[in-house]
Amino acid sequence: MSWQLDAYRFDIPIVAHPTDALVSPSFALALGKRGGLGVLNGEGLWARHADVPAKLEYLTHLAETAEDPNDALRYLQQLHSEPLDPDLLGAAVAEISSSGVTTAVRVSPQNARVLTPILQTAGIDLLVIQGTIISAEHVGRGGEPLNLKTFIADLDIPVVAGGVSDHRTALHLMRTGAAGVIVGYGSTPGATTTGEVLGIAVPMATAIADAAAARRDYLDETGGRYVHVLADGGIETSGQLAKAIACGADAAVLGAPLAVADVAPGRGWYWPSAAAHPSMPRGTLLPVGEPNPPSLDAVLTGPSGDAFGTLNLVGGLRRSMAKAGYSDLKEFQRVGLNVQG
Repeated sequence: MSWQLDAYRFDIPIVAHPTDALVSPSFALALGKRGGLGVLNGEGLWARHADVPAKLEYLTHLAETAEDPNDALRYLQQLHSEPLDPDLLGAAVAEISSSGVTTAVRVSPQNARVLTPILQTAGIDLLVIQGTIISAEHVGRGGEPLNLKTFIADLDIPVVAGGVSDHRTALHLMRTGAAGVIVGYGSTPGATTTGEVLGIAVPMATAIADAAAARRDYLDETGGRYVHVLADGGIETSGQLAKAIACGADAAVLGAPLAVADVAPGRGWYWPSAAAHPSMPRGTLLPVGEPNPPSLDAVLTGPSGDAFGTLNLVGGLRRSMAKAGYSDLKEFQRVGLNVQG
């Protein structure tokens, strides 16, 4: 089940989506100790408020009780309207890095230049530059375009960038020097509304396979430099996790499947990071809680009493690999695939 991104080795191919509903400093620590990677949102609530648990408690209370379902979303936007506080962000990152687990933080392309020095000072190991769709030279409204190739070359830490959905864009991002490329934009049925708002949708199996093909081309082009592919979207069960790896992903970025755990800060609710956009929210709050929420251990490695693959995600992947006759993730990427019409 292990894989390695640059100098950092992980025991399970699970990365947590960078949303405040899921990744707090304590959740990142808990997932890291179990071999996964929690990615903190560097532009989220832990970078804006000192009392995030209280804010989340009121947010989920609104989601449960308000007559207008948009009240909770408007409150989430209000929370994100507070300015970023470098001291709060640095403290949240330092809490993770001081624990000894691999520390990763997500920033948007628009804020990468400003926030990266703060994150480096706080002790991050990996930087994730993530937007809905980004290119090798990301052009934002106002200010200088972010040239990822020169930006990454000036850093002494590995960078993961995305999202992408096709061979060409994936190959361009690989040529910037990124250690990993994110495929997809974190789509979660019932929570992500990018398709409705922007008309952008990603067929994940095709997108992962295209990115894996770009990785092979880049491997030949560079004489051996391997770039990892992280699948972010549409993966809700252990079977879908197995399919993502089989299509060529090295790891999967999960949101709602992990948010059911009792240690998730969303208190039984999940929303993607794009839900808090100030003028164009692309997500909503989705109830994922259960009367007796499972532990993070049960979500990852069981035991499971669920017959549909929502618990024991890693165990399901392990059994799928074994039944297909493969003993590690890289081998499993060569398994035969069939397309069902």
